[in-house]
Amino acid sequence: MTKVQITIDGQKIAAEAGSTVLEAAREAGLDIPTLCHHPALSNWGACRICLVEIERQRALQTACTFPVTEGMVVHTESEKVVAARKFVLQLLFSERNHYCMYCQMSGDCELQSLAYRYGLTEWPYPRPVEPLAVDATRQYFVMDHNRCILCRRCVRACAELVANHTLGVRERGIHSMITADLNVPMGESSCIQCGTCLQVCPTGALMDLKSAYRGRETQVERTRSTCVGCSIGCGIELVSRANHLVRIEGDWDAEVNKGLLCVVGRFEPLFDDRQRVTQPLVRRRGLLEPCEWDEALGLVAEKLSGDSLAALITTRATNETMTQFGRLFRSLGAEMAAVGSLAPAPGAEGRLTDLAEADVILVVGADLKKDHQVAGAFVRRAVDRGARLALVADADNGLASYATWHVGFDQMDSLVGMAAQASRPVVVCAADLPAEAEAALAPLAGKASFLGLSRGSNSRGAVAAGLPLSRGGEASARVLYILAEDDRLHIPRNGAGFVVAQASYVGPLTDMADVVLPAPIWAEQSGHVTNTEGRVQSVQAALTPPENVWPTVKVLKTLAGRLNLAL
Repeated sequence: MTKVQITIDGQKIAAEAGSTVLEAAREAGLDIPTLCHHPALSNWGACRICLVEIERQRALQTACTFPVTEGMVVHTESEKVVAARKFVLQLLFSERNHYCMYCQMSGDCELQSLAYRYGLTEWPYPRPVEPLAVDATRQYFVMDHNRCILCRRCVRACAELVANHTLGVRERGIHSMITADLNVPMGESSCIQCGTCLQVCPTGALMDLKSAYRGRETQVERTRSTCVGCSIGCGIELVSRANHLVRIEGDWDAEVNKGLLCVVGRFEPLFDDRQRVTQPLVRRRGLLEPCEWDEALGLVAEKLSGDSLAALITTRATNETMTQFGRLFRSLGAEMAAVGSLAPAPGAEGRLTDLAEADVILVVGADLKKDHQVAGAFVRRAVDRGARLALVADADNGLASYATWHVGFDQMDSLVGMAAQASRPVVVCAADLPAEAEAALAPLAGKASFLGLSRGSNSRGAVAAGLPLSRGGEASARVLYILAEDDRLHIPRNGAGFVVAQASYVGPLTDMADVVLPAPIWAEQSGHVTNTEGRVQSVQAALTPPENVWPTVKVLKTLAGRLNLAL
């Protein structure tokens, strides 16, 4: 890379040619404040907080948009710069009703922090008295226009990262407002509630209903982990306090998703209100009653030592759990399966990042509005960039409006032929495709990159552990062992005389079980999972399970010991 020599606040820096003053400063560890800027979004230069003084430039320039040149001399905290920033802050505070003591972001707000930094003690300009609207029509978070500074981070995130294009700005001047679609309530708009706008908002304008007022940044802990909501395996940060999950954020440095999350990964786990199983239960006289671990494991071990045994495991389990599960039940001669399925990949396996370079994308059977929503965002972004989308689906799956071609499975041969003529085709296909559809994709084997979207979070980890995949309803045996953890599995009893459910929550599985063994939830376990691309990713526990809930692997090893099995 070509370097240019510049000077920032007296410090000589070798900056990459073509970079901005802000990028050069941050690369050198120098701080230039911003508000509308976000590293995952395009440069905007609207808030004017990053103004700097550049010698030989007549006016102050925005550091986030001004490119560096050889010999440039920059002053980031000169008297002229500080006065301009203070003036901008005074205007921002005068435009809306920023009552910091009542705001859930007080203490963590970027606007508030800048006010402290530049010594704002009063507002010399009149402040509005008319309260603005608060839109609470979305399920998981609200929009408070009183606290909005119109930085447009949310608008750019919705367009550039999610490619949903829900948010915009209506009116002009003092009447400017963030709006959804054609000025409809957020809950009635095309918003998919991925929460990306929430994560990039610098103030309290967007408020998460679960995390509001539950702890400032200095009071919470952050744990990097991997989402197990689907097989994409998005990188996440778990924000916790006092052993409670406060919120889930996208990890901007994660290779798979680069910070992008969907409603399944960001919000749904926080709103899971199922009753926890916190101790072993044994059915007596038709009712489940609490017991000690020793009694429950003794009864289970006795039943497992007989014949006609089937064992099913959730694909939300870690690779380590899959391995131990396979060893135990393989030694017992059980009929084993993991509840999931792999998508076909007749050619070279691809990755989500391949979509950014594709000229034709063939989506076969995948409902990217309902499942694997982050993959849907990558497809939409590619279409925005100019890629053509060919959709094979018998019904509208949320991508029809983006598609150049939309046909049913009976007509997919024509689209396969078209994709074969493309320069960089990518095939995105769902699991459980009809055999005819799999066969139709064969001509693309040497041409396209295949991104298969597996059913189940860790189906590839199950296969690597030697576990066959199934839908979960085929197992039929005298004794049925179901390791469900926090999954919402629907497994029929199929005439089993004895059922063991290793589960985190009360539900249909525990209702039919003869013995219930408590299990930790996804945020209480560490290990690894293998995503749909084949990446082995780390899962880190952010919470401690209830006192009487053992780690899943410990339960399996203890059972093996009781059965005198050396695994």
